[in-house]
Amino acid sequence: MPSPIEIGRLLRAGTTGFIAGCSVTQFEAPAFGALVRAPLGNGYQVYGLIYDIHIDDDGLVRQLVTAENVSAEVMKDNRERRIVPVEMSVLSVGYEQDGRIFHLLPPRPPLSLDVIYLCDDTELKRFTSAGRFGYLRHILRAKDAPIGEILAAHIQMAGKANDETWKETATQELITLLRDDYPTLMSVLGALGEIL
Repeated sequence: MPSPIEIGRLLRAGTTGFIAGCSVTQFEAPAFGALVRAPLGNGYQVYGLIYDIHIDDDGLVRQLVTAENVSAEVMKDNRERRIVPVEMSVLSVGYEQDGRIFHLLPPRPPLSLDVIYLCDDTELKRFTSAGRFGYLRHILRAKDAPIGEILAAHIQMAGKANDETWKETATQELITLLRDDYPTLMSVLGALGEIL
């Protein structure tokens, strides 16, 4: 089994989600819609989906943006030695306790500076095949997140890790969950239409 990919450390957390930070040099691994995990010890870990990635500015960046003829060396130095972290917002979608995966909100969130790992295809398949898509309801309840795009990105990634019928089954489950919410259903199906 390959070694896990560390993508950052926890900045702040709540039961419904958390914010992780990483340096720009670690920024190649995380992607929008990716499943991540925060192992907390004693057979307990929290799973989440990345729903936003943003890079805040700092005083130097504000100055460099308005400067003329910024050298490639200064740009490289700012990107590689940047102190302000890349921040990833993560929506909690489940947890594991003593080897069993639950698609429920975690009993407790990760703690500051806990390491966040990107889930590989094996972990992604294990999480998505536990239960019957119960974690989708957490995504559908996310108020400040682009629900259709998160679902499309996640289903595209998870579809590669699962068998060929998984995408169809997941889409049918979403249609069932959203049958009474036509505007959201159309938004989700529009996004899914890009990947199916």
